[in-house]
Order: sequence, then C-alpha cells, then structure tokens
Amino acid sequence: MTTVTVLVLPDVNLLDLGGPVQVFDTAGYRLNFVAAEPGELTSAQGLRLAGLGPLPATGPGDLILIPGPRLRAPTPENPLVPPAVGPWLRAAADAGSRIASVCTGAAALAEAGLLTGRRCTTHWSMIDLMRRHYPAARVQDAVLYVHDGPVSTSAGVAAGIDLALSLVERDHGPELAAAVARQLVVYLRRDGLRGQASPFLEHRSHLHPAVHRVQDHLAQHLDTPHTLADLARVAHLSPRGLTRAFTAAIGLTPLEYRQRLRLDLAANLLAETGLTVETVAARCGFRDARHFRRLYRERYGVPPSAARTA
Repeated sequence: MTTVTVLVLPDVNLLDLGGPVQVFDTAGYRLNFVAAEPGELTSAQGLRLAGLGPLPATGPGDLILIPGPRLRAPTPENPLVPPAVGPWLRAAADAGSRIASVCTGAAALAEAGLLTGRRCTTHWSMIDLMRRHYPAARVQDAVLYVHDGPVSTSAGVAAGIDLALSLVERDHGPELAAAVARQLVVYLRRDGLRGQASPFLEHRSHLHPAVHRVQDHLAQHLDTPHTLADLARVAHLSPRGLTRAFTAAIGLTPLEYRQRLRLDLAANLLAETGLTVETVAARCGFRDARHFRRLYRERYGVPPSAARTA
C-alpha cells in the first residue's frame, strides 16, 4: 500500500488539501499528515489543524503531496515556505520518492529547486509570477496538471482532484480510478498535453444506476465480445431500454461507448508499452487488427504505429 505523506503548510487552502486526500483515501492509500514545524497550524479559511507529525524519511514508492497555501508576501521573519521544507523535499527526491503539488504548492517545489528544467503548472493567477521568479522552471498554462518524471504539479484548487485521480490511474489502472471518481461523483479530465478526456472516467457524473453498472462491466471486460443483448442483461433492461438510457445519460449508445473505451486503452498501451499493434488490438477486444487500425486512425488522426512517438 502506497503511503501519501501530506505536507500541510501554514495557510493551506482546505480544498487543495481535502480534495486530493479524499481521492487517495477512497483508493486505499495510507495517509500521513505532517508539518515542517511542531504546533498548531491554521488553514487559509481559519480552521485550526493540530496533531501533525514531523517530517519523516521517505523512500522509493512513497508519494509526497503538497496542497497549496494562500500566497502572501514573505518576510525574513515569516518566509513563504518554512526553512526545513526545501532540504527535506530534496532529500525525498534523492531517495526516489514522488512529489506532487496542488495549486500554489508549486512554489515550495520551486524553492527547493525541484522544478529546474521541469515542465510544471500552478494556479492561473501565479503563472506569470512563477515564470519571473523561477525562470528555470518550464511553467505551462492551459493545462490541469503536468507529470514530469517523479514530479507532478496541478493547476488551481479543484484541479488537485484531477491530479490525484491521474496518479491513482497511473498506479493502479483506469478501473480503480473510475471507481473512485464514481464514488466521489466526479470525472477525470486529462491535461492539455493529451488534449482529451479519458472515456474511462468521462461520462460518469450522471445518476443512472443501470448505465453505471454497464459502464463498470465494460471497463472490467474490454477484451470480451459483448452484444447489446448481453449488456442489457447486465443492466436488467431491454436492449432498446438500455440504448435509450445510455443515450439520455451520456449521449452515446452502449456499443459506441465500448469502442471509445477500447480505443483509449489501446492508445495508452501503445504509448507506454512495447507491445505490437496486433497484440494491443487483441488485448483491447478487437478481433481484426486491420479494423482496429482503421478505427484508431479515424479517432486520433494518426495510425496506431505513430502512438509511440506522439
């Protein structure tokens, strides 16, 4: 079980903290809340936070999460980031830990020197400030989150939920991320570098239980051939009733939705593994690789063999 060490900074924004933490808790991660200095902290919204642990040693496989604080002008007596944070983050990075920031938490990574030469993002109101103060960081705008090696950063506030879901998907696959998103009644949007939403987590904000049941079934059995009648039995509806329910809830028929799932999984496998096009097609439920190639090109505008270099 992965441990998420949550570094709570003074004046932390509650949604920056609570949103991602809720995602990781629902996904079964172990949570450890720490602070750079002993004593009580107060959130930006006035909530007092106590009982936080000291900065621990971390290692490979651990994840450090830095929710964003409310920014203010730092002074020598009251720096933006406590002095102990920078050395601790650098030691954690050297030890192989992953580090993720939400919103203005990117400033802590920049102060520690962990954004030098890395792509990153932050709250839209901080983009220009980050570029001026940390010119070695490759600050991106118009994205929700960015992964660059072991360092991940997100845009403002609610985008921390998207970042956390993305990390869950990276660790455990789209099925668990979809289940978490459904439990929290949210859906995942990928960053602008991919330019598309994940169909596994898109179209999950509706409240139709039968459609959710079929979506779950399809996500778990993509390599299985399904007829509309098969899916209707899963939903406990007639084939016509299931098609009407799907179209009303998400704007797609069940078989159109299944095809989007299969193509999205195929795109991920082609980009992140060394599998052949034929193997990926079979793993994603396509019985004819030529048919898969045609559908992939229609969906993404490039042949599947180009996915590895995209």
